Amino acid sequence: MKNFSKNNYSKKNSENYKNQQKKNIQNKTIKSQFKKDGVQKNNNGTLDGITKKQNTFRKIANEKSNLKENKKNIHDYNHGKPFSKNTIKNNFTEISQRTNQKNFIDKNFDDWIWGKHTALAALNSKRPVNRIWCTSDIFSSEKFYLLLKDFKSKGVLIEEVSWSRLSQLTHGAVHQGIALQLASSKTVSLNELIDSSKSKSSNPIIAALDGITDPHNLGAIIRSAEAFNCKGIIIPQRRSAGLTGTVAKVAAGALEHIPVCRVVNLNRAIDELKKKAFTIVGLSGDGQTLITEFKENKPTVVIIGAENKGISLITQKKCDYLLKIHLRGKTSSLNASVASAISFFHLSNI
Repeated sequence: MKNFSKNNYSKKNSENYKNQQKKNIQNKTIKSQFKKDGVQKNNNGTLDGITKKQNTFRKIANEKSNLKENKKNIHDYNHGKPFSKNTIKNNFTEISQRTNQKNFIDKNFDDWIWGKHTALAALNSKRPVNRIWCTSDIFSSEKFYLLLKDFKSKGVLIEEVSWSRLSQLTHGAVHQGIALQLASSKTVSLNELIDSSKSKSSNPIIAALDGITDPHNLGAIIRSAEAFNCKGIIIPQRRSAGLTGTVAKVAAGALEHIPVCRVVNLNRAIDELKKKAFTIVGLSGDGQTLITEFKENKPTVVIIGAENKGISLITQKKCDYLLKIHLRGKTSSLNASVASAISFFHLSNI
């Protein structure tokens, strides 16, 4: 006697078997849905909950209709061609390109420059630069080394990055190993800022920012500082927002009327200011002196820290005074730009 197995079934019988299995699964699904909807036989042998039963059929019909519509949409998107591995790959590439293009448009590149010749021309023209990204080969090259070193000494942040990272930053542009972001205003050296501030006032006020990374906060502080006749702004090379287009826009023109100094190390700059007879004042919620009680009429540097961390501990130790603003409500702290405006107002009226 022959030993029959599933492989001995005819193709027709196999298809009938599969169809019967699908029907059984569908029937079980419908029965379970009926049970869930409360469809049961009553004493007369008829079904209760007919409305729920009809609703269930409608739901199943709608799901089938939606499935067909989705298949049609996919078919139409593919221009009527059946899906294959290459088709899916091509569609994925097309979507990725559209996404990258959208990201490129969304990111403002108006103040960006990339490419060897363009970047070299911009650096030689002494245009104000906020930040530079380059590969190690570019940084050590004969054409760029001295220029980049000079910009770094002026407080411009220079980052050595890999080729792939630079491609990511420029969204696939032909960068040739270097990209830079222009600044909206020129910066001055610390000595220039000290000399110009003392020439304009016997008791000048200078704002020094410690960890203000939000360009909107930086722009608002610059606007308030200029409005209350501060003589300059000091920002560190790292852990600080640069003089980008967003900062200039928020500052609403104030950036054109107040000098900004970008220093490599804020604490060393504070030591230099102390030598020039400046009083160092820090704004802190933990300060022991109320700002309204401060009456020192001397050249003053006001240090403003970030909202979440405040002034760093090392910088706090270099302060002659830690001042706090008395708050009468339940709010425990102020936005950095608001706190700076209050301090500028008070100190300018001493």
